[in-house]
Amino acid sequence: MTDQCHINENMPEEEEIYDLADFFKVFADSSRLKVLWALHHGEVCVTHLAEQLGMNTPAISHQLQILRQKHLVRVRREGRKLYYRLADDHVQSILELGSEHMHE
Repeated sequence: MTDQCHINENMPEEEEIYDLADFFKVFADSSRLKVLWALHHGEVCVTHLAEQLGMNTPAISHQLQILRQKHLVRVRREGRKLYYRLADDHVQSILELGSEHMHE
């Protein structure tokens, strides 16, 4: 078996490659990364996120909307407040692996 055949066997479909590239684009924004890191240790409301990150509430809400659309965060409503958390352990792993790679 040639190297070319081996590569083609393992290559995802074209659409999946585009979806994956789109997924990684979300991590290319420093504001979104800050939000994800802030949620790294647990659930936080929008107000506290804005205070902790030194951003205004509309800016945080905009970034959270993008992160929700990409299924990276989840939201829970308690009265009038919205609490956000990472969607699953995969998101946390992506952050940790990226950070680990940067420190090598």
